Amino acid sequence: MTTLASIAQLFAAQLFAAESLSDSLHLTQPPIGVAFTESVPEGVKTYAGSVPAGCRFWQEATTQVFATVPKDHNLCSIGMYTHHLEDGPQVQIDLGDALKVFGDLGYVRPEDMPFIPVVERAAKVVVYGPLSAIPVAPDVVLLFVKADQTLILSEASQQLENGLPPAMGRPACGVIPQAFNTGRTALSLGCCGARAYLDVLTPDVALYAIPGAKLEAFAERVAALSKANSVLTAFHTLRRKDVEAGNRPTVKESLAAM
Repeated sequence: MTTLASIAQLFAAQLFAAESLSDSLHLTQPPIGVAFTESVPEGVKTYAGSVPAGCRFWQEATTQVFATVPKDHNLCSIGMYTHHLEDGPQVQIDLGDALKVFGDLGYVRPEDMPFIPVVERAAKVVVYGPLSAIPVAPDVVLLFVKADQTLILSEASQQLENGLPPAMGRPACGVIPQAFNTGRTALSLGCCGARAYLDVLTPDVALYAIPGAKLEAFAERVAALSKANSVLTAFHTLRRKDVEAGNRPTVKESLAAM
């Protein structure tokens, strides 16, 4: 049974993780939470408006909390497919037409389809919002990141998961089921569709997905690795300067000069 105390504890934990990740990585966009629920949570508004693709909800979620139902996604047959949302005849027609075009272009061939992740259980409601404000535990936390930030995140993935996350391409929305289904982090380089629909997904930005269950441990590792990277960047910068000046410093000498 959910109590006010447990809700307050959830908010506090998510706020701390959001602030920690934002501060450690110097994020330009807040971490967002994505949650699959059976119904619209009490007090959460349903999305008003229309979007050309489900990934657009990620951008909307940087500033507001809202819930979506399948009909809110029905202009995006690919997103409905990856998120296992209930669809109708028109969505199935759109999906078939899209896959026909993709196949003709050699973009997504029939043999590629098994490698596109799909949420393992049917989604009824998808709740989005800033991690610091979403009122339910997120199933996946999504970050908009640049290469130097991804460096730290991949190091945290390696330490916590004993391996590195996959670097995924099209479709960008596949990163959500990938993290949800496997319980492991995932990196998405986006796709041409997402880059057309999201203003925040600029050419230098990628997406990093963290399973909600790993959020606390991941934020802790990222904070530690961010500090380590800061110290080591100063070390390497100083060492480069010394070597370019004609010196041959030992590691101890470089450390002593810091």
